[in-house]
Amino acid sequence: MSHHRAIAAIFAVHGAVAGSLSTRIPWIQDQLHLDPRILGLALLCPPIGAFIGMPMAGRLAYRFGGRRVTRVLIALWCAGLALPALAPSPVWLFAAFLLFGAAAGMSDVTMNAHAVVLEGHLGRSIMSGLHGMWAVGSLVGAGLGTLAAQAGIDARLHLGTISAALLLLGLLAGRGLLHEDTPAGAPAPRRFALPGRGIALIGVVGFCATFAEGASANWSAVYITEVTDAGPGVGAAGYTVLMLFMAGTRLLGDRAIRFLGPVATVRTGGAVAAVGALIVVLARTPALAIAGFALIGLGVAVIVPLAIAAAGNKGATPGEGVTGVATLTYLSGLVAPAVTGWVAGGLSYPAAFAVITGVLLLLPLLAPALRPSPGMPARHPEGDDRRGRDTTMTRR
Repeated sequence: MSHHRAIAAIFAVHGAVAGSLSTRIPWIQDQLHLDPRILGLALLCPPIGAFIGMPMAGRLAYRFGGRRVTRVLIALWCAGLALPALAPSPVWLFAAFLLFGAAAGMSDVTMNAHAVVLEGHLGRSIMSGLHGMWAVGSLVGAGLGTLAAQAGIDARLHLGTISAALLLLGLLAGRGLLHEDTPAGAPAPRRFALPGRGIALIGVVGFCATFAEGASANWSAVYITEVTDAGPGVGAAGYTVLMLFMAGTRLLGDRAIRFLGPVATVRTGGAVAAVGALIVVLARTPALAIAGFALIGLGVAVIVPLAIAAAGNKGATPGEGVTGVATLTYLSGLVAPAVTGWVAGGLSYPAAFAVITGVLLLLPLLAPALRPSPGMPARHPEGDDRRGRDTTMTRR
């Protein structure tokens, strides 16, 4: 198995774990007789666990090597899939979700950092396609989970079986990962230090893109049913179209990145997504609203992968750079649905998506943050070469 295929499989496995659990949350709620408020608190635990775990990932990779740590953390993430369904009480569910989130965040950092190193080794953009594989894995996991839920299969059996299968796939894929050596004299990643200005600006780019993605994913179905008077099935189609456009664009996005370069890609994507959000604001028919959500998915799809790759290149180590951006994107994914709900409740649903339009309009302005620093080897030479910049590639 080539190094590229191995890391692509790791991303798909990671996505399949997330997609599998998402479909069985209602079963867990019924099994433990959870009040919606208690369930809401429980669902805050994964991002909290991720925030706690992420800064540790870079140091582990620095000490033991990114390949080894990625393999171990993916194995823990797959094994953790079974824990929430096995929780006998809400207290144990909180603990299970904290551990699940920590494994999610740490494995997210190390596999993205590994992908940054592999991009440098290959001399071409691959990050967008890898995130596309994550989306494919998530859709497959969610699809199997939906079938299991409809068949009335106990979530403990379903998630336990999927956990074992994905654990095996993850271990097999991990054998093909690139061997990484920490460069001699490379500084150890800092503990819980704030990111530098360059990485912080890249993180803001990721924050804006994730804000629009998270708000759209959580509110698209509600928006379509409430604003355009569509039925639940048509409302759900809005979410499906959004995710399909995101997944498809990510799978093909590396070609656009190689042609345009990262800065022009972010500017174009931000403009397309902003137009889509404006269409959503103005839409009063289901078809127009769904078209708007499709453009949002098309526009933001490759921006977070690009932000992660850029930060991995600018950090003292790939892991430190990825941690800085990943922390902000996780925060954005956490607050976006809540902020959208508050604005919609206080004003209206179109007003909430007018705010999202404003957030997306920041992306073309912030895009230069992804330009390589002077003297730093370019990771996307194809696009940058057209602009006359130095595109010397150093291979690791």
